[in-house]
Amino acid sequence: KNSSLCLELFVYGVFSFNVFLLPGSIYFISSHGNKEYAYLLCVGMHGESGADAKCPPQNNTAINFFCNYEESRGNFLVDVDGNRMLDVYTQIASIPIGYNHPALLKVVSDPNNASAFVNRPALGILPPESFVDKLTEGLLTVAPKGLNRVQNMACGSCSNENAYKAMFIWYRNKERGTSIPSDADLSSCMINQLSILSFSGAFHGRTMGCLATTHSKPIHKLDVPSFDWPIAPFPRLQYPLDEHVRENAQEEARCLEETEDLIVKWRHKGMPVAGVVIEPIQAEGGDNHASAAFFISLRKIASKHGCAFHVDEVQTGGGATGRFWAHEHWGAEDPADIVSFSKKLLTGGFFYRDEMETDKPYRIFNTWMGDPSKNLLLAEVLNVIRQENLLAEVTRTGKALLGGLYELQAKYPNLLSRARGQGTFCAIDVCKASVRDKLILQARDNGVILGGCGDLSIRFRPALIFKEHHVHMFLNVFSDLLAAHK
Repeated sequence: KNSSLCLELFVYGVFSFNVFLLPGSIYFISSHGNKEYAYLLCVGMHGESGADAKCPPQNNTAINFFCNYEESRGNFLVDVDGNRMLDVYTQIASIPIGYNHPALLKVVSDPNNASAFVNRPALGILPPESFVDKLTEGLLTVAPKGLNRVQNMACGSCSNENAYKAMFIWYRNKERGTSIPSDADLSSCMINQLSILSFSGAFHGRTMGCLATTHSKPIHKLDVPSFDWPIAPFPRLQYPLDEHVRENAQEEARCLEETEDLIVKWRHKGMPVAGVVIEPIQAEGGDNHASAAFFISLRKIASKHGCAFHVDEVQTGGGATGRFWAHEHWGAEDPADIVSFSKKLLTGGFFYRDEMETDKPYRIFNTWMGDPSKNLLLAEVLNVIRQENLLAEVTRTGKALLGGLYELQAKYPNLLSRARGQGTFCAIDVCKASVRDKLILQARDNGVILGGCGDLSIRFRPALIFKEHHVHMFLNVFSDLLAAHK
């Protein structure tokens, strides 16, 4: 009642808020179904500073809503108002077996595991006695074909960042051997003379090296300088695939030709391509797919020119495509030199082949080098995946999800197009970004959490325990929203 101004805003085209500007305060009011919530975002707007100001301790403008994780279960996320929502986005594809899974709660409550959760060691210099055994029992049981070694990290960005360093080190060691670097090596290392080739639409992280290979959204790169590294075109396939076989083959051939030309061009510039990095499905960039033949040919081009081949499985890894690693769908005998991971694996890092091992300590290094407690949780996640045959379940559920998207696409051709996916790792395009964003907001208000990607896409990233009846719950809500769209 005391507000001096009330505005209704559409923030980034996604979340609808009423904003009340009170004396010294800003409140955001939003709705969940029939409920409303209000959050004080900032106080002290009238010149207060220092100890008198009570502004948030960090930028909070990306926050969607606050959650009650204690009450969340399985495929359902609960917000602070008690609204129970079917989560088809799962914290940006990072929840493997749902919220508060009993098997994981048991790991956390086991007194024998208390030390791992309380004491976080600097693993690179002082690992716990059981560390090697835990790696062998956990991460190494899912090592990709031909990759016998693993380096722990934390998030996806630091996993990729250090994988890039490993490729650079491998490339130079291949040239000169692992002997003591010459004076010329030591002086030339102070300027960047190698490069990583990435692809348009890619997302590999937000740290400096990763950001140089990220090309999905301008806001990620705004104001931040970057390296002069080559960017190759990623195929833009036409759908339905079976109706555009010739056109898509030509598109992939064009992209492969341009990729090889860039590798040669950068060598002539004196900045040889040490590695090629690519996602099996470009997730953040719009769920962009390519054929197995494309990836196998790209791998051959990289090998032909002496470049390491890095497959970024940060979002695709962990089973969502129906295989533990999305690159397994290629059927390649020698798929990669490095495979990075994070998200559904609860920890980060990269697998690599023997010859990619760094020759000296501290070259791939940080304080923590991962987290042993996450390895404990991951080992139990892998047990659940095997015991419950979840990869087969994902394949079945994915067929139901993609089939439902095909039906809706046929029913609403003016709204939806390009339904696509592997397993439950699916997406569909909407006619306009504003319509896409409105549908995501309306779905949330009707109890379903979705996420966007690329310019026009809605992406689906459920947990591995997502069943066919959950698919039908989602489809019922989504169908009603489409029918009501004007």
